[in-house]
Amino acid sequence: MITTILAMACVTFATRYLFLAKQLPFTIGPKLQRFLSFSAPCVLTAIWVPIVFIQDKHLAITPSNPYLVAATVAVILAFRFKNLYVTTFGSLAVFYLLY
Repeated sequence: MITTILAMACVTFATRYLFLAKQLPFTIGPKLQRFLSFSAPCVLTAIWVPIVFIQDKHLAITPSNPYLVAATVAVILAFRFKNLYVTTFGSLAVFYLLY
């Protein structure tokens, strides 16, 4: 187990070092930069979709799902106010009231 953790730490460090070290003559082209710009939204979507839509190993698309209601409120607040704090605290308040 410790070997796996150390190996993954080395892999993570090596991949970060390649992109951040100024001494290495490593650059990525514009096509790869554009491709990598989609990685953060993909990872975040992979995290929040199961949390919002799945409860007790079943698809839960009902108004009684507090995660879905709070996520919907978060989307509406984000489009309406375009303010991180209003979106975060507003959706957290709705979730707290429903859960």
